[in-house]
Amino acid sequence: MLDATSLAAVRLSIELALATTFILLALGTPLAWWLARGGRLAWLRTPVRTLVAMPLVLPPSVLGFYLLVALGPNGPVGRVTQALGWGTLAFSFTGLLIGSLVYSLPFVVQPLVNAFEALGRRPLEAAATLRAGPLDAFWHVALPLARPGYLAGAVMGFAHTLGEFGVVLMIGGNIPGQTRVISVQIYDHVEALEYAQAHWLAGGMLAFSFVVLLALHLTQARKVPA
Repeated sequence: MLDATSLAAVRLSIELALATTFILLALGTPLAWWLARGGRLAWLRTPVRTLVAMPLVLPPSVLGFYLLVALGPNGPVGRVTQALGWGTLAFSFTGLLIGSLVYSLPFVVQPLVNAFEALGRRPLEAAATLRAGPLDAFWHVALPLARPGYLAGAVMGFAHTLGEFGVVLMIGGNIPGQTRVISVQIYDHVEALEYAQAHWLAGGMLAFSFVVLLALHLTQARKVPA
């Protein structure tokens, strides 16, 4: 069974995954809309797409290292936060959250981009003929039609954040109740040869990942016309 330390890691991981997912859905919506539809500064879309996708190919330790440097006492962000009296964000829940936002960004934004690109221009043009403004058309036409993309982005962002290891270990360390997430707790159990406790956490993550992905695939399959 799970001990108190493992339960604390589970609770912290869920809190981190929920916060990351909600923030990325909010911040990722305008970014994904711009990447999919263009507009001002359209020439920047390709470089921005590249930056968004970089966490997919960068080793987590590399990304975590540079985030640690940026948030540390001598980094640009760390100097600002210290000047404001906030201290440094490294080895804190806020630091974990920033790292998770960067690392999970493509898993949320890309499904939204795909959903907005799949809309085409006809639904928005039809809304415009009915005198709907751009913002009204976005809220009442684009968002409802892009619902599958939001579902996929939320599921992938949550599941990916829940399973992070390299980035969160680099930027958050291993502080019980503050930065020790599930993946780090499993690592601790294995290092201590506590395989029974590691099995409970690892098996739970394995089952969770399968169920989440199965539900996502079944949901998407129902939306595909026969």
